[in-house]
Amino acid sequence: MSVSEYVRDKRYFLLFYTCLMLFISMVMLFSENDQNNLSNVLYINISCLIFVCLYITIGYFYRKVFFKGLVETIENAEEQFAILFPEVQTNQQKRFLELVKKIHQDNRNQLQHLNDEKKDQQEFILSWIHEVKLPIAASRLLMENSENKTTDYLIDKFEDELDKIDNYVEQALYYSRIDSFSTDYFITEVTANQIIKSSVKKYSKLFINKEIQFQMDDSTQFVQSDSKWLGFVIDQIIANSIKYTERGGKVAVQFEEDDREKRISILDSGIGIATEDLSRVFQKGFTGLTGRNQHKSTGIGLYLAKQLTRKLGHTLSIQSEEGKYTKVTIHFPKIRNYRDL
Repeated sequence: MSVSEYVRDKRYFLLFYTCLMLFISMVMLFSENDQNNLSNVLYINISCLIFVCLYITIGYFYRKVFFKGLVETIENAEEQFAILFPEVQTNQQKRFLELVKKIHQDNRNQLQHLNDEKKDQQEFILSWIHEVKLPIAASRLLMENSENKTTDYLIDKFEDELDKIDNYVEQALYYSRIDSFSTDYFITEVTANQIIKSSVKKYSKLFINKEIQFQMDDSTQFVQSDSKWLGFVIDQIIANSIKYTERGGKVAVQFEEDDREKRISILDSGIGIATEDLSRVFQKGFTGLTGRNQHKSTGIGLYLAKQLTRKLGHTLSIQSEEGKYTKVTIHFPKIRNYRDL
């Protein structure tokens, strides 16, 4: 900080001092019956000017210590510069530095959040590439070993592998669109039965191949949601139910309702989830002991289902007992009329 900058900062004080001294000088000059008025005015002005100059000079060197340290900290541009600020001299400086530190911390948090998201996306992409290569490799093996295989058999197997690729691509598509979700949905009254039937039809071949029974209540259920996004959520839940249900098992859909909400529960007689894993199944990339030991899994399906239900204004819960069942429930809160409150 230069002298001119410091004096410029003190301009209001100097203006006040000048006006005050002019006032005092005028009062003394026009005082009656005093022959030494002029000399007294000069004496007072010179004395006060000396004190003000001393005040300005001492203040300059005192403030210079702080600003010199501040400039050095800024020029060093170290990552932890916020903790290297010089010791404050006034409450004003303290408040400004607190503001700077808060902004700095907020920026660091935001940067860390962006880095974490980037890392998660990279991990997902690597995992996705690994998973999507499996059905591609299986398809190549089918082509290489197509001798003595009927056309119907090959078409059937190729269809299975294409379905797997289609599911992986759909997951990646919805994963990439989570951030732009707010511009791509429309809440209306939809028929839950129809959405579930479409999902079951999509996985009908898996139901047949594993001889899994499907059961759903006959009553028509209407819910407030977006049909496309809700359909994807139900797809993920049913796909998981089929994946972890043994041959000859059962998948059932139940509709429930009370004064507060409507519920769609998808219950399977599968291998269940370990108690220690139950609270973590909706975390991104979490596969748990079941996913690692029984099936290859990216751990992204239930995470996407959880995120999308939250954005739709619904909630997702899960209950399970290892070796017996898993029950995933979508909760649709009712919009209460203010007259009923």
